[in-house]
Amino acid sequence: MLAELGVAIGLVFILEGLCYALFPDSMKRMLELFRHFPSDKLRWLGILAMLTGAVVVWLVKFFSR
Repeated sequence: MLAELGVAIGLVFILEGLCYALFPDSMKRMLELFRHFPSDKLRWLGILAMLTGAVVVWLVKFFSR
């Protein structure tokens, strides 16, 4: 379980780093847009992202049996 968590965190860093490496100007623009988002909308966006991730993990675990 702990090894899977480590792999998952590592994959997040790889994917995020890949976005910054391939699209640095686009990432700057996106981050600038986030500065102007209201905090409550960012919070809901984060909750939605977490729920989407949980569903994806559940689906992968369910269908890989």
